[in-house]
Amino acid sequence: MGRTLAAILAATALTPSFAQSTPAEEIADNGDIVVTATKRAENLQDVPQSIQAFGTQTLERYNVSSFADVQKLVPSMSFQTSQPGSTTVYFRGVASGGDGNHSGSLPSVGVYLDEQPITTIGGTLDIHVYDMARIEALSGPQGTLYGASSQAGTIRYITNKPDSSAFDAGADFEVNRVRKGGTGGKFEGFVNQPLGDNAAIRLVGFYRKDAGYIDNVPATRSFTSGVTINNNSTVEKDYNDIESYGGRAALQLDLDDNWTVTPTFLYQRQKSTGFFGTDQQVGDLQVQHFGDEYRKDEFWQAALTVQGKIADFDLTYAGAYLDRDIDQFSDYTDYAVAYDILYAQTGGSFSSYFTNNAGAFVDPGQHILGADRYKKMSHELRLASPSDKPFRVIGGLFYQRQTHGILQDYKIFDLADATSVNGRPGTIWLTQQKRIDKDYAAFGEASYDITSQLTLTGGLRVFKYDNSLFGFFGFGDGFSSRTGVAACYTDANGAFLGPIREGSPCTNLAEVVNGKLVPKRAKGNGVTHRLNLSWKPTDNSLIYATWSRGFRPGGLNRRATVDNYDSDYLTNYEIGWKYTTSDGSFRFNGAIFMEDWKKFQYSFLGANSFTEIHNGPDARIKGIEIDVALRPARGLTFGIAGTYVDAKTRKNLCAIDDPTGVCDPTAGNSIVSPRGTRLPVTPKYKLNLTGRYDFAMGDYKAHLQGVMVYADDATSDLRVPFAVGIGRLPSYVTADFAAGIDFGQFNAEAFITNAFDSRGQLSRNIPCGQCLIRPYAFVTKPQTIGLRMGWKY
Repeated sequence: MGRTLAAILAATALTPSFAQSTPAEEIADNGDIVVTATKRAENLQDVPQSIQAFGTQTLERYNVSSFADVQKLVPSMSFQTSQPGSTTVYFRGVASGGDGNHSGSLPSVGVYLDEQPITTIGGTLDIHVYDMARIEALSGPQGTLYGASSQAGTIRYITNKPDSSAFDAGADFEVNRVRKGGTGGKFEGFVNQPLGDNAAIRLVGFYRKDAGYIDNVPATRSFTSGVTINNNSTVEKDYNDIESYGGRAALQLDLDDNWTVTPTFLYQRQKSTGFFGTDQQVGDLQVQHFGDEYRKDEFWQAALTVQGKIADFDLTYAGAYLDRDIDQFSDYTDYAVAYDILYAQTGGSFSSYFTNNAGAFVDPGQHILGADRYKKMSHELRLASPSDKPFRVIGGLFYQRQTHGILQDYKIFDLADATSVNGRPGTIWLTQQKRIDKDYAAFGEASYDITSQLTLTGGLRVFKYDNSLFGFFGFGDGFSSRTGVAACYTDANGAFLGPIREGSPCTNLAEVVNGKLVPKRAKGNGVTHRLNLSWKPTDNSLIYATWSRGFRPGGLNRRATVDNYDSDYLTNYEIGWKYTTSDGSFRFNGAIFMEDWKKFQYSFLGANSFTEIHNGPDARIKGIEIDVALRPARGLTFGIAGTYVDAKTRKNLCAIDDPTGVCDPTAGNSIVSPRGTRLPVTPKYKLNLTGRYDFAMGDYKAHLQGVMVYADDATSDLRVPFAVGIGRLPSYVTADFAAGIDFGQFNAEAFITNAFDSRGQLSRNIPCGQCLIRPYAFVTKPQTIGLRMGWKY
């Protein structure tokens, strides 16, 4: 067995090609993978666009249970992360860095659970992947059928639906051990129960414990005020563990032969402790943090899908309500240390500002008590003509409304009341705001078979957005005479107007209309398009060309003195091909693309480490995606998937906004990124390799498999001085191996992930704009060994 595994890995690693898309073992089904990315059920090889699809078999074989596992199989995808549930996803290098702030830009990648969007600001929902029919990853703009926040791509989680034809059930168990860390595991199971001939219910549940591997080691910090602090009370090994649990329920009712109603409910809760970055100045997988840090992320979604026929047209209604609550407590001592050093360089003392009511100096280290309350409602109604006609149309209406209650309470314990934010003792800074994002759209696509081999498709989406933000941010009036309470709106008598955000002392982010406060708004509208020409020279091959456009709505900065930011647009030019042999033993797909990103939105930590969102210069992204999958012998499959992305700015990025890119130094405007600077986060090359061998072992079935991922280096920030200070993301390689056996209804598998214990850096960041003295790296999970066991009815 060891020689066989070595042969698989050697052959896989030496295959001289790039690739992307669906893993190799799916070719066992002769490439007959059905996807619904175009809002119709179609064979993957017949869809003229770049899609990676991972079916149930793939997801189970490679133990995909979280977003981190998904990205291993999608080379066109990259992401930034700082902690569980706080992940920002990118496709094809469309990344400006610094995204993901709770009141920042909308995401550039849309996420769907079945028919309903679950995209939220401040982190992609980490849906637990179990009992899934497939996951679809759509590269490139999806602005026609999926709209806002599908500017660069879309991820779709498609669950297994209730089945009234037969009872089904299964359960899986795992225990694992992390090198230099603790012990974790998970349990998950599902039941499908028919309720007569025309109804069924499907229930899914899971519990998961991820072991910690970051050590919080002893440390002291001394300030110019004479105060010295230590973290003795929070020193702990492996202190970044995660506990999560949840489930899904779906009921399917077939009203008759044409109409089906499917209500669903999803619930997940995740609690993590500690910090998930490593401070390389301290040691491997170590940090020096102060305070009991935690994050609780709880969300649920109730959804309804109705499918039926009106004459020959298929009608679909998809509606959902999503509720997400995040509570967290974070250490912000680095901010106090950095500013104390800066003040000392000019003869001052930052820490001496902070005393208690008796006038004694207190620990100036800050901690952030955060609460984010998301609510999202969406509705889509669409009609589709018969798919077997030479002329086909699909069209519909879409509406969604997202609200986001924001609380960021910056605490200094025992702070004097006079220095605190009015009415909130111990709070040095408060952000308490509400954001509302509304989207309206009408969309349609039409396809015409010019010949039996040549098809032309065109689509448009007309959209309108209306976004608002209002509330309070800043210091109390005893600490600052310029921001915070000092900048709140008052009437002619000097009395505060408001507050319009309950719990805040007053309002300094809003508009005054006829003496009353109303939310500050950003509104806009536009049109996106897609034009595609596809040609099938043979039944097993497809060549296509696409011109498409995606968008992301504009919005408001929470610092009232910073201007609104505009929508940004991504235009995609793509030529692609798909080929599969008639016996399904070889597949070769690929795409060459060029994308123009106009006035892209980018975020950064500005004055006082306060996030600002601006429109930058234009960027151009060129690349190639290729997918090779083959089955050279019975039971033996290989896959190679990879991308090459060349993403660069086309004008200078100025310290002060200048769309021309001139950056006049005589006016105090410097160049922070010269023309031709690489966009951050995304590696130029990314490659994954898979190999699997299925064979008989007596009366049982056994397998050996391996997965390798290579990621080239990347920059950490768009602005060159900060990219240098934060540090680059170096290239890395990870490898996962597994060996297992199926015996009847049971199966068992031993595995090792990140076998060579690579410290692949997924992202780097700094906690504040002046904290370049202590950048953090967020790395791949260390080597993990474990055992899985499963049962299927």
